[in-house]
Amino acid sequence: MTVKISQTAEVQKFFEEASGFNSEQGSPRIKQLMLRIVNDIARIVEDLEVTQDEFWMAVDYINRLGGRHEAGLLVAGLGLEHFLDLLQDAKDEQAGLTGGTPRTIEGPLYVAGAPISQGETRMDDGSELDEATVMFLQGRVVDTDGNPVAGATVDLWHANTKGNYSYFDKSQSEYNLRRRIVTDAEGRYRARSIVPSGYGCSADGPTQECLDLLGRHGQRPAHIHFFISAPGHRLLTTQINLAGDQYLWDDFAYATRDGLVGDIRFIDDAAAADARGVQGRFAELDFDFQLQKAVSLEAELRSQRPRALQVQGA
Repeated sequence: MTVKISQTAEVQKFFEEASGFNSEQGSPRIKQLMLRIVNDIARIVEDLEVTQDEFWMAVDYINRLGGRHEAGLLVAGLGLEHFLDLLQDAKDEQAGLTGGTPRTIEGPLYVAGAPISQGETRMDDGSELDEATVMFLQGRVVDTDGNPVAGATVDLWHANTKGNYSYFDKSQSEYNLRRRIVTDAEGRYRARSIVPSGYGCSADGPTQECLDLLGRHGQRPAHIHFFISAPGHRLLTTQINLAGDQYLWDDFAYATRDGLVGDIRFIDDAAAADARGVQGRFAELDFDFQLQKAVSLEAELRSQRPRALQVQGA
């Protein structure tokens, strides 16, 4: 039987030193994680007979991935962000935590600090009205018993008609298609916006480069992102994925789940449009969210994942 060099006592001692175990300084948790990462990489190199060329191509790929700020996109595309949801689902089931709207991935395009409104808001800046379809989105936030959750914050964001997000797309106005709505006494929220477009990874980017090598596309269906939060309730991170999109159940980021499909209705009725204060075709989308009770204060809060923060006027 061939001895794996990476598993010899000498190499293990070397990896422990490289991971900081000979120093009293630093973070014990990071040392533990780094030792596992270094060991796993070494095993991959040995087990799959990774060549020098392949190894350094991978290092170069990581540099390019970071240079394009696409690491968050790649972890979604490789199913790792969805795996975190599956892992939390399994933990919830084991703990007997059931009910509520399903969670799904956050994605890498949230920006903190969006304008906040009471009950209802308009999300778009009107710049795409010549090509966009006006969308009226509304619903309720309730608890697992169906009682309204007043004062919940519905933090939502979505792409424009070109599949681009404000802040990351500098051609859009500040916080375009990003808002926070505080639910009314009946747990209701209402928003006027535009129907978002699905989109794909940049064709010349490192994420699509990897997907090409895997024989996969990088397309997402049209969708709307949400954080739903309220005191005493567990924070919900989720998305509405729009029915009828060709990529609804073929999302490269694996975000579509049962219970998260929004049945958007397109209406061609002049009288109805006039009643809504718009002209021509428009869309309606109703979607209710159900929140679980929080078992701890930590459950009410979003993760400490690094996120963008818009600087006012920047």
